[in-house]
Amino acid sequence: MRLSTKDFSLASAFEAECLEIDAALLAGLGENRARVLAALSDRPVYGVNTGMGRLAGVASPASSAHQRNLLIGRAVGGPPWLSAAEVRWLLLVRLRDLLAPEAGASPELVTFLVDRLNEGFTPAVPRTGLGSAGEIIPLAHAFQTFLGAGTVLVDGVETPASEVLAKPYEPGLKEGATLIQGSPLAETLAAFARTEVQQVVDFQTLAAAIAIDVLGAPQAIYRPALAGDDRVLESVLYEIGGLLDGFTVRPEVVQAPISVRVAPRAIAHLTRVNDELGAVLRRSMPTDSPSFLDGEFVSTTGFHAVELGLRMDAVTAALVHLGEVSVQRTHRLLDERFSGLPAQLAMDPGPQAGLVPLHKRAVGELHALRRLATPATLGSVDTSGGQEDVQAFAWAAGNQLRDACARMFAITACELITGSQARFLAAGDGSPGLRATYERLRALVPPVAEDRSLGPEVAALAAVMNSDSFGPFRRATRSGEMPPFAR
Repeated sequence: MRLSTKDFSLASAFEAECLEIDAALLAGLGENRARVLAALSDRPVYGVNTGMGRLAGVASPASSAHQRNLLIGRAVGGPPWLSAAEVRWLLLVRLRDLLAPEAGASPELVTFLVDRLNEGFTPAVPRTGLGSAGEIIPLAHAFQTFLGAGTVLVDGVETPASEVLAKPYEPGLKEGATLIQGSPLAETLAAFARTEVQQVVDFQTLAAAIAIDVLGAPQAIYRPALAGDDRVLESVLYEIGGLLDGFTVRPEVVQAPISVRVAPRAIAHLTRVNDELGAVLRRSMPTDSPSFLDGEFVSTTGFHAVELGLRMDAVTAALVHLGEVSVQRTHRLLDERFSGLPAQLAMDPGPQAGLVPLHKRAVGELHALRRLATPATLGSVDTSGGQEDVQAFAWAAGNQLRDACARMFAITACELITGSQARFLAAGDGSPGLRATYERLRALVPPVAEDRSLGPEVAALAAVMNSDSFGPFRRATRSGEMPPFAR
């Protein structure tokens, strides 16, 4: 893939086997770099001829050695490390930032980064324990490896970077400071989470439709006209209506439980806040500090990814509500008073436990999910002698959101297995729009004729849901730029 402008598709670059920087783009970087070096003078330029943080007022030699120290001295994190896929995305975000003229990066640094991406070079980057105002700690871990310092992961094994890197990079003026600015880690986690949340939306839509189908719930409440001017809710109602076209309403059911009725609204809210997260991701702003703007070096706040963090906190909260709705629906499916089916969906209730243990698993996952609803972005503490007195903790919001998605995959797997078993025990084939889904579910998790350990099947179905392998039941379109599922 040839990169010819500073704006490129992260998703396409992520999947590309080989990246190449266009010669004209490199030449432009070189010209800009010359202007940056010419603008450097004896006056203080943060991180170039000064210390950082509380020591910003202390003069330091403008040298390559100073830039090395900025990277090495701040690498104080540890495992758990980011996955190789997450590291690749993070490096691509950093590449995008370096191509912006305000970063003032040299063609040599950009070329070096591209070469490492093409080699599958994977620095060991911590995902937790990061108390800096921006992301200095994880970025120091990521880019000290360019100097031959620190640790890289080779097939998951921690290896000294000096053993992997044939020729270390010697950072030029300002480049060490540039490499540790911004919040590419939070952006990386948000991008991966966006994809996973969309998967949750897709499969929760299926789960809701299956519950409606099995319970024979009245369908009038799902009419798109009831969405008013809420186009997101209207879209969800149309999709559920399509899945339920031709299904049979049980005449004795006057009104379904609330968890069945409000499912589209909960799904629509999650969709909406996830789209808002995507809008934040698509915004462009200088991330370097100081940025080279109009011939001057200007401090910025691109490191303070508070909006990204708070949006991720909001998505996590929406996931928790949807999880509560899903767990309640699962309970209703197991209750013969609502389903008209054998108690606990057992072939022989009493001697057999049926599927009620699945609900207990879902309750445990929901309990853990609720703990994640505490906003991660809040809770600043003084650091750097009081110079850095506010943190965004957006990376923490990203970790919580990724964890919340994993919990939701397990909860949804429990409901889908329960719904599939209910359809197996009920009379008829169910809605024509869901028959292919039932067949696929039964191929993955056969009906439970007698009690068996379902834990491995929950895990297997959850893994399939968080992948491209469930077939045509995923939506064909996606909004925004999101990473593929490389695990």
